Amino acid sequence: MTRQQPHFRNPSTLTFATEPVRAAGEMLAFTALTPLLTRLPTGDGRPVLVLPGFTASDQSTASLRYVLARLDYSVHGWHLGQNLGPSQRIVDGMINRFHEIHQRHGGQPVTLVGWSLGGLYSRALAARFPEQVRHVITLGSPFRLTRAEETNVGRWFDRTAPVHGLRRPHSVDFRREPYTGVPAVPSTAVFTKADGVVPWRSCVDVPGPRSENIEVFGSHCGLGFNPAVLGIVADRLRLGVDEWRPFRPAPWHTGPYRTKVHVERS
Repeated sequence: MTRQQPHFRNPSTLTFATEPVRAAGEMLAFTALTPLLTRLPTGDGRPVLVLPGFTASDQSTASLRYVLARLDYSVHGWHLGQNLGPSQRIVDGMINRFHEIHQRHGGQPVTLVGWSLGGLYSRALAARFPEQVRHVITLGSPFRLTRAEETNVGRWFDRTAPVHGLRRPHSVDFRREPYTGVPAVPSTAVFTKADGVVPWRSCVDVPGPRSENIEVFGSHCGLGFNPAVLGIVADRLRLGVDEWRPFRPAPWHTGPYRTKVHVERS
């Protein structure tokens, strides 16, 4: 039986309009707290590939990658320039980059961290190469959307369709894959109910034995340098191979840096 896809209402115009100001505040908080964030528990050098959101590039994920690199992870950008959608160049380049990192690290499974559209790419990679993916962490990624117009950037995305293609091999699969359930690999979906770009409910997965949803306080455009998000990603990266434990907020996850495990089934 085919599961009926829900419809979502896009965020309000006011919430969308305040995104830049709120994201700027999160960047200021990140700058002030960087010395503390780089003192979080360190990792084991495992490979991590970070994928940017729509219209963004590796520059947008520099803060996140800087902190994770200081925590002793082998962190990689995608090296594909601006993300204007799943063009053939982007899809082929991303797959090649993923395999390159996997091979460079001796066949270790790669953790994928994807922001917004980058999270949709991450889940698509995990669906195709599950044995090569260790964990998928999405940041405000609307993987349950069925229509672009349910977001405040949907029309812009569709206007770039001639760039990323509608019927080209491979690229069409990454354009807007139907939601088919939780990934076959461990997954963590981070979202904010104050998201002004995409409907937050479209970023929430079905909770399960190895899938979880974590709510933070902040903007969509600031998720990549939100201190609470960085704490979540650092915590999830400390899980060992074949190890899983649900996320539990640290004592400092309070006030503007509060987090909440979302257990509601949608």
